[in-house]
Amino acid sequence: MSTTTITVTGMSCDACASAVRAELTSIPGVVDVDIDLSDGKVTIGSDSPVDDETLRNAVEEAGYELAN
Repeated sequence: MSTTTITVTGMSCDACASAVRAELTSIPGVVDVDIDLSDGKVTIGSDSPVDDETLRNAVEEAGYELAN
């Protein structure tokens, strides 16, 4: 199991978190997504490491951005 933590900007409600969670869980191998709306931290559990570009694309598809 691999765990990755990213910070997503612009999320402010449960609907925002749901959109990001839906996109991230559609990535093959992702088994768990935990989102903390208070600071934008997203912890992703996966069968194997997921590359940064794949994570960025999923977050952007949901309408948000990764923090630098």
